[in-house]
Amino acid sequence: MFDILMYLFENYIHSEADIFVEQNELTDELLRAGFNQDEIYKALDWLEQLADLQHSDEIPYLNATADQAVRIYTEKECQMLDVQCRGFIMFVERVGVIDSITREMIIDRLFALEKPYIGLDDLKWVILMVLFNVPGKEHAYAQMEDLIFDEPTEYLH
Repeated sequence: MFDILMYLFENYIHSEADIFVEQNELTDELLRAGFNQDEIYKALDWLEQLADLQHSDEIPYLNATADQAVRIYTEKECQMLDVQCRGFIMFVERVGVIDSITREMIIDRLFALEKPYIGLDDLKWVILMVLFNVPGKEHAYAQMEDLIFDEPTEYLH
């Protein structure tokens, strides 16, 4: 399913192509690209659920003081997200790329991938996908893009 999400993100969203494509047309294109129909439906459902998460009321365990709190990960979350991934999430939150609500949306979408382990590169792409789909996060999306795509040109000694 993640490969399909990456395909969609790179070919429609990141490339700024026409993103208003009929679902049947999109499904046909993905089938022609060689993706499994069940995985296509899971990926499209994943995107629909992401769109539904845009309403903060749908994340009831967050409140106004959540920005001041430290996120404690469950055992299951720690199994899926290693120390490097959890550290990266904390980093992007501390530098203001994401907030606590966006963080929880990211974690929700990571679990929806149904993968036992998420690598750092996959995490970065999910963060980008979430930020792209949240209204008002254009600047955060650009910051995240810079974190992913900008390679340092000089090394500090």
